[in-house]
Order: sequence, then C-alpha cells, then structure tokens
Amino acid sequence: MSTAVRVVARLTSKPDKIEEMKAVLLALIEPTLKEAGCKRYELLQNNADSADFTFVEEWESGAALDLHMTQPHLVAALGKARDLLAGAPDVRRYTTLR
Repeated sequence: MSTAVRVVARLTSKPDKIEEMKAVLLALIEPTLKEAGCKRYELLQNNADSADFTFVEEWESGAALDLHMTQPHLVAALGKARDLLAGAPDVRRYTTLR
C-alpha cells in the first residue's frame, strides 16, 4: 500500500474578509510546492459560495505532511487567517485504498 497521504482542507472566510483570506491562502502555494514531499497543493474557491475555500493536497508521506505543518510560511498564514475565518478549518487526511 502507498504511504502517500491526501488532504482535503476546507476553510470558510467571514463574508467581509473573503479577499483578505484569498490573498493569505494564495501566498501559501508557491512555498508549499517547494517543500520536500509535496506532490500536489491546489487551492479551490467554491463557485456557489466565494467564502468557501478548499485545499486539495498530496504528500509523499505523513511525515512530509507533519513537517509541512511546522513550516514558518504555514504557521504565519494560520496566524493571519485566525481573524478571517468564520469557523475552525476542517482538515482531513486520507489514504488511497486502490
């Protein structure tokens, strides 16, 4: 079985903070894609609800993902996002079964 880990991370912005949230999240993409073990890191914005953002990620291993969670760019973004979020992020890890 593969050790790759997939992540779906959903974040909902406060309605009046959508553009600020988008800027914070977009700034994560470039440095994250340079991290060891990052295979995919895409940001989606819901067409029906522009306050709804989702990251779709793929990491070589749980260890690579754990390391990502400690990176300065992510820690700083989470600090900025704290006041922009409508609620707690919903972050789920998945393993491919096929």
